[in-house]
Amino acid sequence: MENEHKYRVVAWWTSGRAGIAKSESAPNAIHFTAPPQFGGLEGRWTPEDLLMTALASCFTTTFHAIAGSSKFEYTDFAVEAEGTVGKTDNGYCFSEIAIRPSLTIPNEEHRERAISLLRKAEALCLVSRALATVPKFEARIEIRKHSHQSEDRGLHVC
Repeated sequence: MENEHKYRVVAWWTSGRAGIAKSESAPNAIHFTAPPQFGGLEGRWTPEDLLMTALASCFTTTFHAIAGSSKFEYTDFAVEAEGTVGKTDNGYCFSEIAIRPSLTIPNEEHRERAISLLRKAEALCLVSRALATVPKFEARIEIRKHSHQSEDRGLHVC
């Protein structure tokens, strides 16, 4: 297995109050907007929703991998991620993020092991750990005389 893996997503504004994000690894684009409280459209994913989705899905896949390698059996597993955004002196930011795993196991004697594996998943979840990483900012400015909305951005939208 390689020691380094890259994941690339491109997002662009498409019109009025919405945009599209596309990943090289997924066939479908995601249509997104700002939250309705900030002038976005109803019924679309927001960056805040996507962050909570990344946390919940990362925790879920991490736990599933750990449980599989530990030969730990469970009957059901769901993860809720909830973020609270509030206004500060520096603008809006997440003031709290909660990850709430719900695990169903076949019998009581595996409870301690279940808690241990959940804690291990919490410690190993890449997205959760990434929240402490400051992103590297690499802006690029292009000058063009004519703008074309439908230009190819390196990822094709279906």
